[in-house]
Amino acid sequence: MPSVGSLVRRPEVGSLIGMIAVLIFFSIFGGANFLSAGGAASWLNVASELGIIALPIGLLMIAGYLDLSVGSMIPASSMTVAIISGHYDLPIIVGILASLGLGLAVGFINGVLVIRTKVPSFVVTLATLFALAGLTLGLSVILSGSTSVALKSGSTAKLLFGDYLGGKFEVTLFWWIAAILIVGFILNFSRFGNWILAMGGDAVSARNAGIPTDRVTIALFMSSGLCASFVGMSQAILYNSAQVAAGQSFIFNSIIAVVIGGVLLTGGYGSVVGIVLGTLTFSIVNQGIFYTGFDANWASLIIGVLLLAAVLMNNTFRTMALTYAPRTKSRVRS
Repeated sequence: MPSVGSLVRRPEVGSLIGMIAVLIFFSIFGGANFLSAGGAASWLNVASELGIIALPIGLLMIAGYLDLSVGSMIPASSMTVAIISGHYDLPIIVGILASLGLGLAVGFINGVLVIRTKVPSFVVTLATLFALAGLTLGLSVILSGSTSVALKSGSTAKLLFGDYLGGKFEVTLFWWIAAILIVGFILNFSRFGNWILAMGGDAVSARNAGIPTDRVTIALFMSSGLCASFVGMSQAILYNSAQVAAGQSFIFNSIIAVVIGGVLLTGGYGSVVGIVLGTLTFSIVNQGIFYTGFDANWASLIIGVLLLAAVLMNNTFRTMALTYAPRTKSRVRS
């Protein structure tokens, strides 16, 4: 049987308590509509899109980095697939591959810049955020003459990336589950996951120990760009159009979800289960407010309070884990 100390030592304990608390709260005040299939779909759909981005963001934060460029990567990838396969009417597979390739390229650039310049990733990706937003706007007007482009993706692409199950649940839920399994395996059962945790603990010591920190850094940024571009591409297929003004909310929403999930901003600590729980908690609060009788304008206040409470709770459980000393049973000889 696991001891109390081993349980509170887990990074996701605080986020689990938080998720249960908000779920009970909105189940009481949101009524039957919140608990219905439609109500569950409203926050699960948000969680699936946010979760696909939050997972690589969480890995980056565990390694001691941040990626703000996802806010521009989403509309950039949406416009890429829409312009190629919508405006120019090329096969949808060409647009999808170009969209995902753009995400990998931007992630590679972010990783190389962070390594070569030694500038904090916050600054590098903030610059990429604005640069990519400008490129997306400028090239969209030049290539398509508009900031909004329609897209007809075809039945196969629609089924795989932009359809609803039962008319309510987005197919991205399955992609999120697949991402959870893949990232969970990487972090918990692979050498690469050990490298990520070691880099977050002390990057210099990790490099001295022979860990290829540069390659790991680039790979993490490329995974972040790939997942953001996937969400942008799937949104374009789901809504049959793309716009340059989209995706900015994912910047801080993904970071908030990861922090609620128990990942340290300073790196070296976190879990995939915690990130998933944090994503669900954020999505429940974000959508649950609309099922209550409360003014929806208070949603941001609730999220802010939730974020602070989550950080304090996670710090409390972490302190308890570090100071906990299990009792040892002594045998008395007769």
